[in-house]
Amino acid sequence: MKYIAGFDIGGTKLSVTLGQLREGVLDIQEKVKVPTPTGGWRPALAVLEASLTDILEKRGISPKELLGIGVSCGSPLDSRRGIILSPPNLPGWDQVPVTEHFTQIFDVPCFLQNDADACAVAEWAFGAGQGCENMVFLTFGTGFGAGLILGGKLYSGASNMAGEIGHCRCPQIDASPYAPVGYGKSGSFEGFCSGGGIANLGKTVALEYLQRGTPAGFCPAMEDLDKITAKSLADAAEAGDEAALEVYKCSGRHLGTALSLLIDLLNPDRIVIGSIYARSQELLKDAAMEVIRREALRINQSACQILPAQLGEHLGDIAALSVALLGGESPAVSRVTVSCE
Repeated sequence: MKYIAGFDIGGTKLSVTLGQLREGVLDIQEKVKVPTPTGGWRPALAVLEASLTDILEKRGISPKELLGIGVSCGSPLDSRRGIILSPPNLPGWDQVPVTEHFTQIFDVPCFLQNDADACAVAEWAFGAGQGCENMVFLTFGTGFGAGLILGGKLYSGASNMAGEIGHCRCPQIDASPYAPVGYGKSGSFEGFCSGGGIANLGKTVALEYLQRGTPAGFCPAMEDLDKITAKSLADAAEAGDEAALEVYKCSGRHLGTALSLLIDLLNPDRIVIGSIYARSQELLKDAAMEVIRREALRINQSACQILPAQLGEHLGDIAALSVALLGGESPAVSRVTVSCE
């Protein structure tokens, strides 16, 4: 049997996944999730090392049976050199030689890719992007970034930073009164289309309502401002709270602007959107489609499907394993199964 391992590195959690390769099938055998430790990158890499070692020892698998290790992490990073370069959600992770580190420890090839690109490959190979030549994947979670599959290949750009649409400043075609900060830039798409962005929009709207003396249902008092999250706003919006619905409509309109730019610039077959969009599509889609119908070329609109990510809670795990598949000499895989539900 041959195996691959995946590490998914996030600002709040780390994930370790073991996959088995056999006859064109990638089977997820085991996965472990742990909180991301404080104190910089060394404690986090030590936790990843220990977790994978425990999984291998428990199953009686030698590291020599691993074909490779894939690492998925937020940008910026340099996948060619295998170095993490100070992602905003990982303070202190500057010039981290992650692939060299794990290659030395486990004596197997290790590969690094940003999370949007890794998820793009996973959804293209096994999820909502199967069968198309040109696909854009949008993260829409902690951040808002794009992974690009163009002409049937992952496109990462000259400095491995293609697809950073979250950093682009949104043209204010809807004259939104709010310009939250995301990705270090006021008014960026990430400021409107991310978990933190939606929460900040909600806090701004709630503060306005409170100062008018007409509190929003999702935030009845000043001390509730810091409790607002994208999830709490979604729950309120689904229950019919008008202020919460407007927050999601605002996010949806800016999402529609981003999608319109991608549709006309790249002319993709499909745009697949993960995380918050996949969970709260009904709160975002109508507002986004209204903008797309107005802004994008009709012929390009008709050629592009907008779909939620299909791999659900397993997307990050499959994405990390896909980095190993893409970077190494692993056998061709046409299907993924999960044995560790």
